[in-house]
Amino acid sequence: MKKFIAELIGTFVLVFVGTGSVVFGNGTEGLGHLGIAFAFGLSIVAAAYSIGAISGAHLNPAVSIAMFVNKRMNAKELACYIAAQVVGAIVASAAVFFLAGGAESGLGANGFSTVSAAGAFLFEVIASFIFILVIMTITSESKGNGKIAGLVIGLTLTAMILVGLNVTGLSVNPARSLAPALFVGGEVLSQVWVFLTAPIVGGILAALVAKHLIGTEAE
Repeated sequence: MKKFIAELIGTFVLVFVGTGSVVFGNGTEGLGHLGIAFAFGLSIVAAAYSIGAISGAHLNPAVSIAMFVNKRMNAKELACYIAAQVVGAIVASAAVFFLAGGAESGLGANGFSTVSAAGAFLFEVIASFIFILVIMTITSESKGNGKIAGLVIGLTLTAMILVGLNVTGLSVNPARSLAPALFVGGEVLSQVWVFLTAPIVGGILAALVAKHLIGTEAE
């Protein structure tokens, strides 16, 4: 139960701070690309160093699935983590929805208009692969460094958002994308399948590369 609550709180922090920065910071015209990127990145750092000791601060179903693939958690734990992450994200989006007075702001939802669905899917797979490969390596018992993991992961997310903000808004996290899409609906909801599936594909690829190429997993 402690891990469930920790993941719920951590994912709430990520989605509330990250998407909230877009909504209340007037998007790229206000905070700008760098401000939004750092808001998401720093929310990861805050979560990692607050609840990370309890649950590992996955905050992302794609990360948890990658951990499951490499046998760092069992199926029961995986289900618990994903449920907590989705609930935390939805509660965060509900809070932003309430404070913003509705969904007209877009609630920081992901979407694509400058690329095709195939392009968006490919981009999210690549971005998720890079992001989750860093996570799998920095949190490895044999290759990682737990003391700086939260900072490294947060900065990596910051970098990926700087690359992807104008492409898909950068998801790399199914829970982070699903929650605002449920409130916004319409085209955003019709496109959310990309952000539910691509990060998982990228995460599985990252888990396999981490294990078989980098040697992150103890035999």
